[in-house]
Amino acid sequence: WADPRLVAGYRALGVAEPWEHQVHAAQAAWSGRHTVLATSTGSGKSLAFWLPALTAVHGAAPGAPEPTDTAFGPRRGTVLYLCPTKALAADQLAGLERLVRAAGHRDLRPATCDGDASPTERRWVQEHADVVLTNPDFLHFSLLPGHRRWARVLRGLQYVAVDECHAYRGVFGAHVAAVLRRLRRVAAHYGSAPTFVLASATTADPAGSAARLVGVAADDVVAVTEDRSPQGRKTFALWQPPELPGLAPVLGEPEPAEVATLPRAITGTDDDAALTAPPPPAPGGPQGRPPAEPHHEDTPTAPAHRTATAEMADLLADLVLAGARTLAFARSRRAAESVAAVTQDHLDQVRPGLGRTVAAYRGGYLPEERRALERAIRSGDLQALATTNALELGVDISGLDAVLIAGWPGTRMSLWQQAGRAGRAGSDGLVALIAREDPLDTYLVHHPEAVFGAPVEATVFDPGNPYVLGPHLCAAAAEVPLRSDDLALFGPGTAELLDVLVDRGALRRRTSGWYWTHPEPATRLTDLRGSGGEPVRVVEAATGRLLGTVDAGSADATVHPGAVYVHQGATFLVEELDLEQAVAMVTAGRVDYGTWSRWLTSIEIRGVRAERRAGPVQWGFGPVDVTTQVVSYQKRRLPEMTVLGQEPLDLPPRTLPTTAVWWTAPTDVLAAAGVEDGDVPGALHAAEHASIGLLPLLATCDRWDLGGVSTALHVDTECATVFVHDAYPGGAGFAERGFELGARWLRATRDAIATCGCPAGCPACVQSPKCGNGNNPLEKDAAVRLLDAVLAHEP
Repeated sequence: WADPRLVAGYRALGVAEPWEHQVHAAQAAWSGRHTVLATSTGSGKSLAFWLPALTAVHGAAPGAPEPTDTAFGPRRGTVLYLCPTKALAADQLAGLERLVRAAGHRDLRPATCDGDASPTERRWVQEHADVVLTNPDFLHFSLLPGHRRWARVLRGLQYVAVDECHAYRGVFGAHVAAVLRRLRRVAAHYGSAPTFVLASATTADPAGSAARLVGVAADDVVAVTEDRSPQGRKTFALWQPPELPGLAPVLGEPEPAEVATLPRAITGTDDDAALTAPPPPAPGGPQGRPPAEPHHEDTPTAPAHRTATAEMADLLADLVLAGARTLAFARSRRAAESVAAVTQDHLDQVRPGLGRTVAAYRGGYLPEERRALERAIRSGDLQALATTNALELGVDISGLDAVLIAGWPGTRMSLWQQAGRAGRAGSDGLVALIAREDPLDTYLVHHPEAVFGAPVEATVFDPGNPYVLGPHLCAAAAEVPLRSDDLALFGPGTAELLDVLVDRGALRRRTSGWYWTHPEPATRLTDLRGSGGEPVRVVEAATGRLLGTVDAGSADATVHPGAVYVHQGATFLVEELDLEQAVAMVTAGRVDYGTWSRWLTSIEIRGVRAERRAGPVQWGFGPVDVTTQVVSYQKRRLPEMTVLGQEPLDLPPRTLPTTAVWWTAPTDVLAAAGVEDGDVPGALHAAEHASIGLLPLLATCDRWDLGGVSTALHVDTECATVFVHDAYPGGAGFAERGFELGARWLRATRDAIATCGCPAGCPACVQSPKCGNGNNPLEKDAAVRLLDAVLAHEP
């Protein structure tokens, strides 16, 4: 059934015949079945969806509406391609254009269209494109609200290709699930019922995850998981940098913070302290995560290891000198730039000019810069790239010899996606995971079976999260008024949620359905990426110059009055923070100190969705309210980190409604553990920190997706309790995963603490990079005894 021109084009590009998994997926999609292809990086997933989709542009697939005239005009087959990043869409467009040229298929018109497209470009796509490559954000903010302008594309829509669908997890996944349901509904309004073809990294339960994303039954999805592409051998190293106890006092730099209060005066920092990743906002903000916080200056940090970024730069230089083409994955933009610069310096010392074969690659570059770097690494003009996870997803860079990964990337799926860049197309490859000072990294170095002996994670997200679904129901009603028949598409609980939206005045109920009647666009109610809300603008008071923006939820902790704000190496003092106007006024000034905010957090149980008892230990999961208030900030002289003083702040509390898992330690458990009253807070606090660090091993999340609270006596449980909560409004499914795997989770936590060689607690076991109490108190040994006592009651 495949278009002979496409077959000829693929053969001209070197694809003599497809692999079996491509055949199975393409055949299922052509027959009209929703299909997910979950195979390894470099296994040719794109051919499996392009072959049926492009063939259907000129001839309908079985079960699809015939390409005849409709009430909306003549029908011609169209295809939507969705992916998480603009870079991947541009890469796929380049591949399609090569295929079209090789096939001599002049009557096939692919085009990208996203937020960067000009009005003229958008009009051309709306009127002429057969294949539209875009992202879920553009669907949400532009295509679906303006669906009348896209009527030609929607009425002919036969396939929707969802690439890298494993990236849609957590709250982002719930948002994308709602957008795809809205897309199906609007397409039906124009008379089309597209087949969804999803491509994913190897993942647990791909059919279930794909069905939940699209909004269909799992039985309606064909999952193709057996990878029949040639696989080379990978040599995989778990690499722990050497201990450098003498550097321990200098490792007090904070974890990732885009608006860092610490100039780049301290050396030897890990990529966690790279000062470029966005700071998690405080509860009550759009994502509700606790703000980033440095280690307390008097908290023990030994044994300190050489930083992962420094180790990566040395290894990358060695690999380049050995002639290996390499990608080095860093955890932040600053870290990628740093690794590239240090590697270039190392290489130029050995062979002047060799440093030019190494470059950095990250988000924030102009599109043409990124394309030039991709071409250079493909052609061999560049031998290595130090990159963020921007090159993890899909962009076709093959023929590499080695991959370096600084720190656990958050999930096994991400690990294997990054590792899959080495040794593609059947050749052998080398992969090294370089451990950071982090409980999870330390655990994995000593427990390799946790990496190699466990399956990849399931994609965790909740399409029914009311904090996500509510705004999308408003957007759907603004697109086409909601009818009773639509409710099943959005899942159980939709009717009750609509009643709430009507009561709050967001929607109006009429006998014919639910209507959006407000003048402003409903899509402004939410942001798919979770940054939501209006960012706080940082403005230079003397000139009115806009320096940058800060997420609304993290403004309290980073641009409060008196804070030191760093922008491209220059320091500014924050004079005023106006939360109502979302603006922080700053004044330029050189100072020899940094500022660190302090906050208080409390948690209230709002309900119990699940519970179980293990002897005297009570486990629970349910909705909670997490209230956080930034109460003061501390000044510390740089680089020695001497405390200069502490200033109070008068900022409003923020409350995050979310979900949490908790476990209790009644008096007899504490007694069995030999934990005296004075050590209880420190033992609970240390166990909380380490458990947050280890949960990403079991749930599809990152440390920054979580928060925690521990207390020696909680009013709701009436005993000592440790809480770990999702850092998103309404929850994201991570805490629920912790509840389901409670004993396994705590055993991994206990082992990570016990096997760490430090005497009293360090960043590799119980210290947290975002502790509002400055990692004080912490009792490492008492935490191990407490966890032993709790686990003694588990089977």
